[in-house]
Amino acid sequence: MDERRRASEERGNSGENTERSVRSRKGRTEEDAVRRTSGDRTGERKRTAGKRPLDTPMRAEGSTDRSRISREKAADGAGRTARNRRPAGSTGSVSAGAGRERSSDAGRMSGERVPKRKASEARSTGTGRQAEAGRSLSGERQVRSPRDIQSDRKAGNSRSGAREQAARAAAYGGVPVKKPKKKNKVLRVILTTFILFFAIAGLLGGAFYWTKYGPSKEKYDLNTYFEITSDKQLGVTVDNQVIGAQGLMEEERAYVSYEAVRDYLNDRFYWDPNENLLLYTLPTEMVRVDVGSKEYTISKETKSEDYVILKTDGSTAYIALDFVQQYTDLEYTVHDKEGTPRLMIVTDWGDVTTAVVKRDTQVRYRGGVKSPVLAELEKGDKVTVIEDVSDWKEVRTEDGLIGYVKKTALRKEKTEQIQSSREFTEPEFTSIHKDYKINLAWHQVTSQAANSTVLETIAKTKGLTTISPTWFSVADNAGNITSIASSDYVNYAHQSGIEVWALVDNFGSEVDQMELLSHTTARENLVNQLISAALQSGIDGINVDFEQIPAAAGEHYIQFIRELSVKCRLNNLVLSVDNYVPKGYNEHYHKKEQGIVADYVIIMGYDEHFGGSLEAGSVASYNYVKEGIEESLKDVPAEKLINGVPFYTRLWKEVPKTEEELAEQEGTEEGNYLTNVTSEALGMEAASKTCQQCRRDR
Repeated sequence: MDERRRASEERGNSGENTERSVRSRKGRTEEDAVRRTSGDRTGERKRTAGKRPLDTPMRAEGSTDRSRISREKAADGAGRTARNRRPAGSTGSVSAGAGRERSSDAGRMSGERVPKRKASEARSTGTGRQAEAGRSLSGERQVRSPRDIQSDRKAGNSRSGAREQAARAAAYGGVPVKKPKKKNKVLRVILTTFILFFAIAGLLGGAFYWTKYGPSKEKYDLNTYFEITSDKQLGVTVDNQVIGAQGLMEEERAYVSYEAVRDYLNDRFYWDPNENLLLYTLPTEMVRVDVGSKEYTISKETKSEDYVILKTDGSTAYIALDFVQQYTDLEYTVHDKEGTPRLMIVTDWGDVTTAVVKRDTQVRYRGGVKSPVLAELEKGDKVTVIEDVSDWKEVRTEDGLIGYVKKTALRKEKTEQIQSSREFTEPEFTSIHKDYKINLAWHQVTSQAANSTVLETIAKTKGLTTISPTWFSVADNAGNITSIASSDYVNYAHQSGIEVWALVDNFGSEVDQMELLSHTTARENLVNQLISAALQSGIDGINVDFEQIPAAAGEHYIQFIRELSVKCRLNNLVLSVDNYVPKGYNEHYHKKEQGIVADYVIIMGYDEHFGGSLEAGSVASYNYVKEGIEESLKDVPAEKLINGVPFYTRLWKEVPKTEEELAEQEGTEEGNYLTNVTSEALGMEAASKTCQQCRRDR
């Protein structure tokens, strides 16, 4: 018994020394202590169970555990006593080691990393004691190295959790203590999940909002904007209109297409593609330019420039803008910003609205933040305001781009008056104006013999000031005319105080309007023959009655009127031009230009219903005549406008259509009318007799 007691005490002392050695090692982690303690106990149990002598009585396992627990408590108490007695800052003691062991355990539980101890401390305080403790507890057991410990750390959560539990058991006197449950762990997971969810949703929502409503940074291709397809082309802006790639830049000089000049700058320029000739009409002269020439003629005088005035590119004619500027009140600038050459032309002088850019912003192709960007504007830039469009303003930049800017990006909006920086005088087309009211009558003359009725015709009228006999007709496409003019007729009229404005028509069946009017040579021939006949007969003026002019021939027709006006002005002949009541389908007669170059513009205020009408009706109802006068006054000065009143009417006859006719005409304009109509034109005397007969028949 005494020997066993001594052996037990030696084992206890050895365990106590081992415990002190473990606790006093500086820098050793809590896992080492747990591993050694757990290993020593396990080894002790194995030695006790495996090496017990056969004659030694079997002890209860529980008593052995209680004995070991008692020894461990005693050792722990001794350590605490020594710790209380140890001065602060001492190293290598049992209490200091135990304190570091618990601090290490607390550090791991709070997630903090325990700093490694210095190698010198480990060698001086821990190595010898570790070896001694290992020999005392397990005999031949090997001491675990720091590398083994590091390997154990990486083994996983299950082993780490077991070591922590063993360490806590050692700290509390060997009694196993379960790890406290983290009650807020589930709440933290849920909260984190919600935060992540809302963060992702916010990011996705922000990305969607920006994609849908955020301003686009896309640049709009200016070549597309101006429809430029070749390096030679210039994009052109005229006042507040983008007209496209209508310009050329050659030899550092800007050229503009004839169509652009005619439609936007000055429609008195006329291009004859048949004879490769450019014409410009002045009040008493004609300017002529040949293709590829630096020279031009005004009447019979030749002048020249230091550049080619007229060029062609394929079927398109281009006029040097400097030459156009000689006859037009315009200014222009060429810009090459952003790599797209363009031409800005200003012809509209007077009041304009301007604004200043409040902050750096963009001009966009359309009104909206998603529209691509045309140009960047800097704070202080000036723009011309064209119109308001919701929250945007359509503007023109100083370099000729037209787009949209947000209203909030502009300030100091005001009205300014802009004027050309160059002196320009618009040529004046003088007119012959009679100081009395014009009372004109057309006199239908079909032969030389009919001219003898002039005195009889005049005698039947009252207040007549002017008579227009139908003497001249265009005979062919070369511009030749037929004439039945009579000097005697003119003399008789003059004796009665009446002027003669002889009429010329285009009713000949052999005449192609387009062929006649689109050739300069034919027009000149026609003008010269008319002027010659007028001078020979002594008439006072010419009345032009060209009807059914096709729209395609409109620009050639008005050029004929211009050219005739020049010769009439030079020869003191009155020029009057007959026109239909203004409608959309006859705008190509150019009544506004007629009102400038001609002396009088006559509206034929009749034929509301004519011989080919599908229904019966008045030839000149009140509203029809009123509308014709009001619409004409929009283009023609009142002192130049004459309204034609019919001295005839129509006698209509209506016959109901048969079912076969209605079926055949179904779906056509004729099918909208239930009767067939025919009519007969009656003069005032014949109409009076017809009315009297109708009353007698009743």
